[in-house]
Amino acid sequence: MAGEDAERIASDGAGPRDVGGQGVGEPLGPVPASVLDAVRGSGWATLTLDLTGVLDKDAFMDRCARALELPDWFGRNWDALADCLTDLSWTPDAPGRLLVVSGWREYAEAAPGDWAVAQEVFADAVTYWQGRERGLEVVLVVGPLSG
Repeated sequence: MAGEDAERIASDGAGPRDVGGQGVGEPLGPVPASVLDAVRGSGWATLTLDLTGVLDKDAFMDRCARALELPDWFGRNWDALADCLTDLSWTPDAPGRLLVVSGWREYAEAAPGDWAVAQEVFADAVTYWQGRERGLEVVLVVGPLSG
């Protein structure tokens, strides 16, 4: 992700939050590719969700199911997504997970109400995992995601 800006879903559920000292709601500075390497090196799993071309809730849910390899019981609705993100028993064991979401702006513009709900689901899941043995963080990539 070298040279790309990112926003982090606030762990307090209030929306994007800066973790680099730039101020609440502002984009983070460039996130070097070494960040993902550091996350992986810590034992955390990284999941990527590329929303490029997603324009509606059905496509969003389908993309989540495929990209995140959600379990068969995923019901392709907001409650089911929230359940999957707060019950990570379907994922390989890891001390935490970093979910990197890219290509989200087109979806945010096409379906702003649904995008707001998606952000709330992400933020609530991050809050749920705070202080627990296994963590979850969500990063929204502002630029295109590169290897």
